[in-house]
Amino acid sequence: MSSISKKNKVCAVIPFYNESENLPGIINATLPFVDKVIAVNDGSSDDSCSKIKGNENITIISYAENKGKGFALNKGFEESIKEDFDYTVTLDADYQHKPEYIPSLLEELAKSDIVIGNRLNSLNRMPIHRIMSNKLTSLLLSVKTKQKIIDSQCGFRAYRTQVLNSILPTFTGFEAESEILVNAARKNLRISFVYIPTIYNNEKSKMKSLQAIKGFIRVILK
Repeated sequence: MSSISKKNKVCAVIPFYNESENLPGIINATLPFVDKVIAVNDGSSDDSCSKIKGNENITIISYAENKGKGFALNKGFEESIKEDFDYTVTLDADYQHKPEYIPSLLEELAKSDIVIGNRLNSLNRMPIHRIMSNKLTSLLLSVKTKQKIIDSQCGFRAYRTQVLNSILPTFTGFEAESEILVNAARKNLRISFVYIPTIYNNEKSKMKSLQAIKGFIRVILK
């Protein structure tokens, strides 16, 4: 595969739901590393949208109803495909991902189709229940995909946009990120991982455990 060059167009898809405190900062921190940010408002009920303004470098896609992270990612991917970006990066709006690691993901993407951040080399900041959940889901996905999946739950990823059409998720919740990996494995796409730091503050997770478990089981049985 060819290397990443400055001529390649890169966008970042940032889905968000009630992130008025963090959203402006994460977008501003991301812009130096990409050509455009596609911010997808997944039915926020706070003033998140009023904190950012669309321009030539920021596209805002907004939905009145909260439909789930998978839905929001899908809409961001569709916009990236439509705007003909070469590479699409995804990261969360809650500052769990450091945008300065985007070049590391893109560098690895030169020899892969999908690159995922790996937080499991540094677990001292990750809550124990998240460690257990991540290790279990990563193991099951490794068996399912017949590829080594190190950190299945990390949303900090980079994709070759040309492969997105063939791996778009059908599930609308957090399980969509696992479904993408299953879809990618079926297409014989190469999935790689790069180290990123583990960042957990005191934010309340928007993931509902029972719903996430049910969704993941559906993906495994797909």
